[in-house]
Amino acid sequence: MNRGGSSASASANYLLCTNCRKVLRKDKRIRMSQPLTRGPSAFIPEKEVVQANTADERTNFLVEEYSTSGRLDNITQVMSLHTQYLESFLRSQFYMLRMDGPLPLPDRHYIAIMAAARHQCSYLINMHVDEFLKTGGIAEWLNGLEYVPQRLRNLNEINKLLAHRPWLITKEHIQKLVKTGENNWSLPELVHAVVLLAHYHALASFVYGSGINPERDPGIANGFRLISVSSFCVCDLANDNSIGNASLAGGNFGIVDSLGELEALMERMKRLQEDREDEETTPEEMSTRFEKEKKESLFVVPGETFHSFPHSGFLCVAMDILEFTLWSRLASNSESSLPLPLIPSAEMQDFEDDMIVTADVSRYIEDPGFGYEDFARRGEEHLPTFRAQDYTWENHGFSLVNRLYSDIGHLLDEKFRMVYNLTYNTMATHEDVDTTTLRRALFNYVHCMFGIRYDDYDYGEVNQLLERSLKVYIKTVTCYPERTTKRMYDSYWRQFTHSEKVHVNLLLMEARMQAELLYALRAITRHLT
Repeated sequence: MNRGGSSASASANYLLCTNCRKVLRKDKRIRMSQPLTRGPSAFIPEKEVVQANTADERTNFLVEEYSTSGRLDNITQVMSLHTQYLESFLRSQFYMLRMDGPLPLPDRHYIAIMAAARHQCSYLINMHVDEFLKTGGIAEWLNGLEYVPQRLRNLNEINKLLAHRPWLITKEHIQKLVKTGENNWSLPELVHAVVLLAHYHALASFVYGSGINPERDPGIANGFRLISVSSFCVCDLANDNSIGNASLAGGNFGIVDSLGELEALMERMKRLQEDREDEETTPEEMSTRFEKEKKESLFVVPGETFHSFPHSGFLCVAMDILEFTLWSRLASNSESSLPLPLIPSAEMQDFEDDMIVTADVSRYIEDPGFGYEDFARRGEEHLPTFRAQDYTWENHGFSLVNRLYSDIGHLLDEKFRMVYNLTYNTMATHEDVDTTTLRRALFNYVHCMFGIRYDDYDYGEVNQLLERSLKVYIKTVTCYPERTTKRMYDSYWRQFTHSEKVHVNLLLMEARMQAELLYALRAITRHLT
């Protein structure tokens, strides 16, 4: 925070903001907590993750067996809250990056960097810059795309479409990449690249959705720490994840409401189960409900935050915007023409050794302004819905990917099935609960936003099971992950455990990856026929 000096007539109790020139009262400062905690996640208390890792020795075995970095990184620590899934995840990722395959090892990591850069995910970029060099990558390539072979640069178009609007991918995009020439891709190489791109786009969603902290490993040269400030003005780029010392966040406010929300959700789940047994919905009605849900997703605006305390919505929405803006600026461009927020010079000495700004990630992508747009855009001609029954993962995508990139199909299929079926039959403090309907609603809502419809699913269940704050969170994590804040994470399912919320993030990640793969593999199939 940069504060200018006051005039001679100004009271010593006031500060002058040098950005917007507003007068601020010193005794009304909101003290900001430093979001980079000592744990692996800024959203989850460190002790919860540490206890999970300590209690399960299998996590350490999996890291030794399948980790490409050779250490228990922050992603793995958070995922270890679900060890069964973690094994499937690490095995498939290890296969993509280290086992025999069509692509050279350095190229695999560079493609991971390109994918992560679409969401300015400096955590993944830093990790794979390190791995790229360790596997013999050419250091000059890290200066940007203009330094890499044209063949890799040619992936830019499919990278941005997969990341933001996969429904636009056509067989013409595939033909352009595999056409005869010195920079062409073979189909096995392209499938390997597509799997990597989809994997790291989805993993960026998990990183942001789970608040994964930068690694505290000095070997990762481009890591950064966010710096706390002592006061703020609305014009500042604040880095708070929770207004820890503000009176707005005190006590047990909202606990009663959240208990009521949990009971209401369980009642709706029970009623849906009973209604499904008693009623038969016509195909026409099923189609109508899908179209309704698809259109309603237009009005789910990323960045909305819902609070039960009165008259504070403006401040909290403003803080969410400020959180997002700072994270984005730090993560995307250290050479921005706008100044980063400063801390008073007296405090700077304490932090300057820790403050290392992230590398400019825009060098790894083209067309950085290209982003997600709703599949069902208002006032525009409708794109044809992707009917899952016409091209399914199980009957079409799996066999194609396995044929062109041996065995990866089995590993991906195991991972998809694992996260979809994973359950402990609990909801918050309740036991012996069948959560099938809830898991299916989460998975299918992601696919709905990507224009994918399941004929046998009643999309009316989505509106009954997913509250609006949860829908906002899902859309943000899936479509605009770099905008995710801790307040958004905290705003839904307030009585659920962090482990259950991580499970939600795993479902969102895999649903997104599968959606991207379905569109890409369908285009490859059309190219082949």
